[in-house]
Amino acid sequence: MPVSQHEDCIFCKIVHGEIPCTSVFESEELIAFLDISPVNKGHTLLVPKAHMETLFDMPDDIGQTLLAAMKQVGTAVMEATGAKGLNVVQNNYPVAGQQVPHVHWHLIPRFADDGHMAWPQGAYQDVQEMAALAGAIRGKL
Repeated sequence: MPVSQHEDCIFCKIVHGEIPCTSVFESEELIAFLDISPVNKGHTLLVPKAHMETLFDMPDDIGQTLLAAMKQVGTAVMEATGAKGLNVVQNNYPVAGQQVPHVHWHLIPRFADDGHMAWPQGAYQDVQEMAALAGAIRGKL
């Protein structure tokens, strides 16, 4: 099955063998390889082979395949690295930290006291502000 490619996309170039990678998993629809700038050693990227910029561009029917691969690769990363946890991170659009405009997931092995803190938590001004935002979100569904 031919896979769509965007000529300037580094992940498309990896998928098509134009740029080498250290692959750990490959299927008809997905590839997983070690990140060259890992948060922790074993940090793996899970990437659909077809070019799609964000999660919102993906067809719904890839979900089951993606989740199964995420579980399989994530478990292997944890076992191979001895990690006690795993972050699954997926960013959409540059403002959210997406550096490569090709949808992908970071599977980051985590260790006690590895120095990588979670996001700081915020708060709503009050329950009314929270309820109003929830209503606005429901209104967009």
